[in-house]
Amino acid sequence: MPLSLTIHDVAFGGKGVARHEGKVYFVPFTVPGDEVMVHVTRDKKKFAEAFVTEVISPAPERTAPPCPYFGRCGGCAYQHIEYSHQVTLKHRQVEQTLKRVGRLENVPMCDAIPSPQPYEYRNRIRVHVLNGVTGFFAHESHNMVEIKECRIAGKAVNESLARFRKRSVPDGDYVISAGDRGRFFEQTNDGVAEALLALVGSSMPEGRSLLIDAYCGAGFFAKQFTKRFTQVIGIEQNELAVGHARKASASNERYLAGDVAVMLGEVLAANDPASTVVILDPPAAGLEPRVTDILLATSPADILYISCNPATLARDLSLLKGRYEIESVTPLDMFPQTAEIEVFVKMKLREVVAA
Repeated sequence: MPLSLTIHDVAFGGKGVARHEGKVYFVPFTVPGDEVMVHVTRDKKKFAEAFVTEVISPAPERTAPPCPYFGRCGGCAYQHIEYSHQVTLKHRQVEQTLKRVGRLENVPMCDAIPSPQPYEYRNRIRVHVLNGVTGFFAHESHNMVEIKECRIAGKAVNESLARFRKRSVPDGDYVISAGDRGRFFEQTNDGVAEALLALVGSSMPEGRSLLIDAYCGAGFFAKQFTKRFTQVIGIEQNELAVGHARKASASNERYLAGDVAVMLGEVLAANDPASTVVILDPPAAGLEPRVTDILLATSPADILYISCNPATLARDLSLLKGRYEIESVTPLDMFPQTAEIEVFVKMKLREVVAA
């Protein structure tokens, strides 16, 4: 049965939110302010999911998506939303997630940093090949959508994709990149990565002697700050990335191949936590419980946390907030047109007040 809804918000993950007769409806590819007709696909007691059958009255921020695959391909969620409004929505989603999941009452939010390029920004993509078809999975399914060109990928990446499509390759997943990339984790958006690096640099406190770059990859952060510390130590489980980092390391720069949950405690125990800055850049799953326990037990002076998942970030901050003061939270739009968002958090050890 068709239903008319007015969208009032967009939840983290990209679905529009509406309310009707006490029930919450989640509707993808909508904008706050849209009045839409929908078809309900999943109906539960407290919520329902639906898709748009007609936009009755579009929100002012609604725009025409430039990609012919948008709405079918599962990669992008926001091409129908004017870019500056995407950034506004993501800023609000980060704040709401930290308050709801992390139980943070006053979140010191800074302005979100947009991408210099809303399109053609990705320096690599991961495609799937199935029965000779190259593309991405469809929205909320594992059906394949054949892709000839990706609008959020850079020109060189699309040129590599065109050459790849002419080859005969086995079924599987493949990284298509601009140049020699994709063997280990690197930042996807070069423009926002530069902004993130500058933000981390400006947040570095003075007077610290040791920088620990946990989940360091090939040393993206660590290598930039060797002149500001007596000692820089990176920890990374990917041995290929560690080998790459070690190739051009300074005399005060070391990279350890292993599990952060195992090695971080050893490094902190062998040094003075009061003179230590720890950079955390974990995968989407966030910090392992042992890592959180180590940080709380050893209490390094400063923590700079880079997250690609506001929900796990909120969980981790809820555990650290009793020992650490959250000084600032800055969203960065590393992934325009998608529902993903990068977040930078600056923390410092709380002063112990004598009884």
